[in-house]
Amino acid sequence: MVRAPLSTGGGARFPYPKDVWSPAGGWWSQPKAWKFNTAVLFGGILVTTLGIAVVSWDREKRYVMPNRWIPSMMFERQFRQDPDAKKVAEKFSGSP
Repeated sequence: MVRAPLSTGGGARFPYPKDVWSPAGGWWSQPKAWKFNTAVLFGGILVTTLGIAVVSWDREKRYVMPNRWIPSMMFERQFRQDPDAKKVAEKFSGSP
């Protein structure tokens, strides 16, 4: 078995221009607050996704009632307010 030399890994860091800006951070980027920035970005994505889901649940309308239980029955306005839809939801949820 031949061992790889210890100098593998792309070589040493070379001098690079300091006045070049890159949205990705440039050469050998290691931002100091990367964990916080990642958490803020993840939180923004979560809030946006939840907002879109709430609007979708509010506007969704089923013209043909389902013949089995589906997960969106828990969130849709139609199954909370419409008496006929409530009967369908109660039938599949097992509640009286």
